[in-house]
Amino acid sequence: MNKQYFTELADYIIWADQKAIGWLNQINDQQWEQVLNSSFSSIKQTAIHIASAEKIWVDFWTSKPDPVYLSAEFNGTKDELVQIWKESSASLKHFIENYPEENYLQDVTFRKPDGEAGQMEFYKTFPHMVNHSTYHRGQLVTLLRQAGFTDLCSTDLFTYYRMIGIDFSPPRDISK
Repeated sequence: MNKQYFTELADYIIWADQKAIGWLNQINDQQWEQVLNSSFSSIKQTAIHIASAEKIWVDFWTSKPDPVYLSAEFNGTKDELVQIWKESSASLKHFIENYPEENYLQDVTFRKPDGEAGQMEFYKTFPHMVNHSTYHRGQLVTLLRQAGFTDLCSTDLFTYYRMIGIDFSPPRDISK
């Protein structure tokens, strides 16, 4: 656990979010609103949930007073959600770049959507947020397919690492 790793994860989230946002920009309003069967009732509700969770964690990490889950109050358009999601991704990257590594073991106070309060070390909350977004982006892919949109690609962390040029070749046997 170090700043470089967390920065890589922040870059991954931004990349994956941009892919998902690109898909949303290509669907029509009917696809956006269509009632589908998943954890959330539509592409719209799933996208709101992902953006809301990313935004609320930044709010918790920065100790924003009285943070509100976007999913509890959002009634805007797809374009407005996309803008909020882009801003959340940018603020996530800014936060990680400026958050001192020595604070990774400090507790973060949070409040779950049901009102239950809790605390957890920062270094546990950050990968949780990454994992949460990845999980729901996978659902978004399924929902998009159900709505007839198939111009999709993988947003796995492995795919991201390959895209940025991480070498996955087997280690050389230097004993020969």
